[in-house]
Amino acid sequence: MALTAASYSRIQGANDRVALGVIGCGGRGKYVTGYFQKNAAVQVAALCDVYAQRIDEALQKFPGAKSFDDHRKLLEMRGIDAVYIATPDHWHAGCAIDSLNAGKDVYVEKPLTLRIDEGPPIVKAARVNNRICQVGMQRRSSPAYLQAKRDFVQTGRLGKVTMTRTWWHGNGAHLQKAPPSLAQKPSNLDWAQFLGPVKWRDWDPQQFWNFRAYLDFGGGQVTDLFTHWVDVVHMFLDKQVPTSAVAAGGVYHYKDGRTAPDTVSVLLEYPDEFNVTFDATLAPSVTGTGMEMCGTEGRIRVTDRIEFLPAGKGAQPEIIKFEGEDTAWHVNNFIDCVKSRKLPNADVLIGHRSAQASHLGNISYVEKRRIKFDPVREEIQPL
Repeated sequence: MALTAASYSRIQGANDRVALGVIGCGGRGKYVTGYFQKNAAVQVAALCDVYAQRIDEALQKFPGAKSFDDHRKLLEMRGIDAVYIATPDHWHAGCAIDSLNAGKDVYVEKPLTLRIDEGPPIVKAARVNNRICQVGMQRRSSPAYLQAKRDFVQTGRLGKVTMTRTWWHGNGAHLQKAPPSLAQKPSNLDWAQFLGPVKWRDWDPQQFWNFRAYLDFGGGQVTDLFTHWVDVVHMFLDKQVPTSAVAAGGVYHYKDGRTAPDTVSVLLEYPDEFNVTFDATLAPSVTGTGMEMCGTEGRIRVTDRIEFLPAGKGAQPEIIKFEGEDTAWHVNNFIDCVKSRKLPNADVLIGHRSAQASHLGNISYVEKRRIKFDPVREEIQPL
């Protein structure tokens, strides 16, 4: 594909700083933008949020940036090279496509999409516009995970994988309570802009503050948490599209108006004859996250470290410790790719397929049926 004028000039000016616009200045947005700021090649040039207080807080960390209340106005600002999108999930697709069509490179938080059908248009926008699009699945840039893949999977030491179990219990991001100051909508918060493509409802501080608990705004624990783990499975095995999904769960404990389940189990089946499961509950008695990949010659277990345990009596585990912050590696990979024009570690197509796998679990949960999926056409099929 021929280079656009914008991409050619960026390659020519590879030593120039990358002017970054940030869309979404909440907790995650400010945290990751901090890593962008630490990269000497980046200038945080613009901030956008529907809540002016969040912009004011972000300006304390990123002084000198221009501020906007609408991402489309930010995209009109001259000199912006790339954008970082950290909005709630229901705005990911719209912001990403608008940014790509405006000629910007994009780093967008996972999950890439709110709905399964949103992925292909984002992939198309990235490819048609010759833009770099990194999805925030930072384990793809982790030296520890990359080493585990090389040492245990690609060498054949794991054998044939038949099942991977994943879990993520007690994640506090899904239990946040709106502060009393939001009981009445602040005058500097644009509720209509926050809703965007979602149908109208009157001001609800809890839906604004804890959007992950509502299926209109996010996919609950499945797309927020399972997407990370299923992406590790895809990364290790180089297999990305399941053939079926089944799920069960419900709002078993937190009867607070949430529509996403507080307890859920998902099982995906892949055409290469292996299963991937995900279990999650917000019950206060259990916390923690991990993965166990079971092969015929050994197993990989991930908690606060990565362990490989060969099959057989008396075998001693091999341990890989995590070092550094995966998000920092991931941000730096994106900036490197903005300059080199190489595909990033979590390219948009990778992000689409990992979100897609999670969406199949949520669709099964909502429709209360087993989902059959065509891995070639990537379409849900009738049973």
